[in-house]
Amino acid sequence: MANKKRKNLTPTKQEYYQFEKERETKRPVFANCIKAFIIGGIICSIGQAIQLFYIYNFNFTQQTAGNPTVATIIFITMLLTGFGVYDRIAQFAGAGSAVPVSGFGNAVISACIEHRTEGFVLGVGGNMFKLAGSVVLFGTFSAFVVALIKTILVQWGGI
Repeated sequence: MANKKRKNLTPTKQEYYQFEKERETKRPVFANCIKAFIIGGIICSIGQAIQLFYIYNFNFTQQTAGNPTVATIIFITMLLTGFGVYDRIAQFAGAGSAVPVSGFGNAVISACIEHRTEGFVLGVGGNMFKLAGSVVLFGTFSAFVVALIKTILVQWGGI
């Protein structure tokens, strides 16, 4: 389909397209994937260490240690974002820092920092909940759908 669009371009636009294509910066996709994998793995390993800390020092079980672990990771990410450290990590790692739950913490606090000049209520609070609200909404809705599917399978499928 892209070729059809290029054929309909004027000769000047075709020349510009060729000019642009020749000078386009080639992205190191494989290297970016490796960096994202390694940094994402490090973040998840830190999360596992925090979970084990809660299990062994506060007598949590494997199931109950998840919530404080997630809260701790988000809190640490927010602190690192506030000090400007997490932004450098995210710039290097790309999706490796955005996909774990730390990416959620970074996105929430970044919106707060960006809009702090508008005041605490309308700037920080209002923009913080723009992202958090959609995450909670989609999380709740997908949990409902999964529970509905499980209920149907258990009652009708005999699982």
